[in-house]
Amino acid sequence: MKIAKIGNIIEFKNGLKGIVEKVNENSVIVDLTYMENFQDLELESRTVVNHKNYKILSDN
Repeated sequence: MKIAKIGNIIEFKNGLKGIVEKVNENSVIVDLTYMENFQDLELESRTVVNHKNYKILSDN
């Protein structure tokens, strides 16, 4: 399992995408405002995603 780094773009949970802001031991904190349709989804601006539950899309 490859662990994301700060600045990576990841995809998780049925197509949600975001930019990794912080890497923890078992999870990452993701900024969801990266998505174009963020305002329409009515989500919090950040969320926590376990390392097992995402795919790295862009390795900056």
